[in-house]
Amino acid sequence: MRKTKILIFCILFIVMAFGMAMGFLMGALPGRAAKPQQINTSTVIQQVQTLSQLVTVKYVMEKVVILEDAKWYGQDRLLMLAHGIVKAGVNLDQLQPGDIIVEGKKVRIILPQETITDAYLDDTKTQVIERETGTFRKLEKDLEQNARRIAVDDIRRAARYAGILKDARERAEIQLRGFFVALGFEQVEFASK
Repeated sequence: MRKTKILIFCILFIVMAFGMAMGFLMGALPGRAAKPQQINTSTVIQQVQTLSQLVTVKYVMEKVVILEDAKWYGQDRLLMLAHGIVKAGVNLDQLQPGDIIVEGKKVRIILPQETITDAYLDDTKTQVIERETGTFRKLEKDLEQNARRIAVDDIRRAARYAGILKDARERAEIQLRGFFVALGFEQVEFASK
């Protein structure tokens, strides 16, 4: 009985070893190399939103921000080069039915006020150049976030002073004029609300 168990065990071992060897050889044959498996998953739409802003101009600006938090026992200082982007345009969703007046081949459009639509930092180009923390100070973790917030506010303000709203208005009129001319209008006029 014991010899029978040993014989069955040896036969099973030989069959398993042969199966493993054949599996290894089959996988190693040319053209049978293992390929990465791509699992196809579904794409899910999270949100669908209608965009009615006509963004007509983008300013790319840089700003050096120096932020210091000095205490009697030491300071925490940060020097950052902020690379910001400011976009402006006209929100066409604010147009009312009476804001577009058509008279034959002439159209008059009363445009809403131009606005800054977005202002943010480009994280790939924004960098902390220097960071100093005093010996008796612990690293202030919010200092960099505060510097980023200040940079966005300053860049938005600088874009406004540089004339981004005027540029946004002019470019909106150019784009809308081209649109209405393509529709067959010969004269396009603009007014402000």
